[in-house]
Amino acid sequence: MKRSRSQTRGTFTTASLSAMNSPRIKTVSVEPAILYWGTPVVLISTSNEDGSSNLAPMSSAFWLGWRCILGLDASSKNTENLMRTGECVLNLPSPAQVGHVDRLARLTGSDPVPAAKQMRNYTHEKNKWEISGLTPVPSETVKPPRALECPVQMEAVLSATNGFMADDPMWKVGIKVFEVRIQRVHVHPELLMEGTTDRIDPDKWGPLIMKFQKFYGVNASQVHSSRLGEIPEATYLSPDVERARTASKL
Repeated sequence: MKRSRSQTRGTFTTASLSAMNSPRIKTVSVEPAILYWGTPVVLISTSNEDGSSNLAPMSSAFWLGWRCILGLDASSKNTENLMRTGECVLNLPSPAQVGHVDRLARLTGSDPVPAAKQMRNYTHEKNKWEISGLTPVPSETVKPPRALECPVQMEAVLSATNGFMADDPMWKVGIKVFEVRIQRVHVHPELLMEGTTDRIDPDKWGPLIMKFQKFYGVNASQVHSSRLGEIPEATYLSPDVERARTASKL
């Protein structure tokens, strides 16, 4: 039997009032300075003008298919390098590499140090690889090296550059949003699902997470079964995979 609009509305209102009056469910209005609820840390490597490479951590990133969206400080060395060369490597550390990542905090490859970073006590450092203790290894399709110790390393090329906060005259020049296309995915073999050559076992992969400027790991076990996980991964296959297969090696 079809319910009337008034009946549906009444039921919804009653349920809403019940939830609002529940002593177990409360909310407060807050204004955190940042909204870093938790995203994977990415160590981005890019090529400097003199042929050396820069390495810097960030966590404003997300993936769709074989594309990644990166939000970067417009004054950073990686931003400058990515816009100039159109290439980068996205290295994903696990909690085991957190010490390496933290050594790069408040360092910048830019010289002189940009004013905004001076305010946060950043210092210039050219030898980021040496400072981090990570090992640079050659990439296959791009010039920036990969970080060997990171369990996941993705070679990428720049597809698009966009502004951010266009409605704010002061902030719109301070951030760049990049869309990059992945050309190679390298992983430590222990991350592979047993019996497969190209599927990552989510129980084996635990990314390093940044939440409100602090480092966290993730629980390796599933907290609940997933109906979405019943869909074969192959149904999401993007044409970028075929493009990656034909990408020329250096």
